[in-house]
Amino acid sequence: MTPEGYQKLREELNLHRQVLRPQNIIALEEARAHGDLSENAEYDAAKDRQSHLEGRILDLEARVSLAEVIDVSKVEPSDRVIFGTTVDLEDEDTGEALQYRIVGMEQADVKLRLISYNSPIGRAVVGRKVGDSVRFDTPKGTRNLIINAVHYR
Repeated sequence: MTPEGYQKLREELNLHRQVLRPQNIIALEEARAHGDLSENAEYDAAKDRQSHLEGRILDLEARVSLAEVIDVSKVEPSDRVIFGTTVDLEDEDTGEALQYRIVGMEQADVKLRLISYNSPIGRAVVGRKVGDSVRFDTPKGTRNLIINAVHYR
């Protein structure tokens, strides 16, 4: 995962631990104060939120502890596409210019031009170098792209 992705994961974990969990504990205490727990919808909702929060916290803790952070700015630049690099592409058929950063699955967001190394484009370009033509299948058909530049930033 990229350093930015790791930082975002840590921030989400801290939000859940330091803000959302304490807020839900207060909600549970307030719901308990209303009396009969067997017919208390607020209490049931707070217990459900607690379960979801604790599950999410466990998931985030596991992902943070197992994360392998790769900072491409510390890698010797070359003309090869690797995880974390930004790649300039050109569609051979339309001439359309594209730019994507190769990231992990959790960080992928096509709107932000962040694509997973495991996506069709990611699999096609990783390991390739500037000048290479890559071909891959998409739901709309086969695409042919040329790698014009690789940025290590």
